Amino acid sequence: MQPLLLLDVDGPLNPYAAKPYRRPEGYGTHRLLTPRWHAAERARLRAHGLPNKPVKPLRVWLDPTHGPALAALPFDLVWATTWESEANDFVAPLLGLPELPVITWPDPRPQPGDGVFWKTPAIVSWARGRPFAWVDDEITDADRTWVATHHTGPALLHRIDPRVGLTAADFTVLVEWAAEPRIP
Repeated sequence: MQPLLLLDVDGPLNPYAAKPYRRPEGYGTHRLLTPRWHAAERARLRAHGLPNKPVKPLRVWLDPTHGPALAALPFDLVWATTWESEANDFVAPLLGLPELPVITWPDPRPQPGDGVFWKTPAIVSWARGRPFAWVDDEITDADRTWVATHHTGPALLHRIDPRVGLTAADFTVLVEWAAEPRIP
């Protein structure tokens, strides 16, 4: 059984923190109006006294080479993103990825404390001891410590710079980690 690769969208695949209006090289601009984004923006506009203002689509930068590169990795891919199932509907087709399993987050989001990212406990619970690599822009040493204490299998928590997105160096880290021998 291959390890899991848990994928966040914003940060690793969509380098949202890159300089505004300066798309990173190799990325294409997509304007996506997902149901969740539309509802959140509609509520925000109403709260600001602008109920009739149209909702602008979300600007998403995606590199079309990431889909084939991810599919070629020795992992079972899983969405670990707040996009949840909308990643399958909107992001996967643009990258040429098939429909992937999705981690569904608890609502309300837990606050584990001690600097641990709210996704971390849910990821460990979802993985159920299975080896996993997780790419996200919110990962810290507190998350690595928490996973080392609470997850029974091997895990790689790999932080991605949200100004840059996944790079060739990140793919190398993932391939090398997947090639490491595992003790069952």
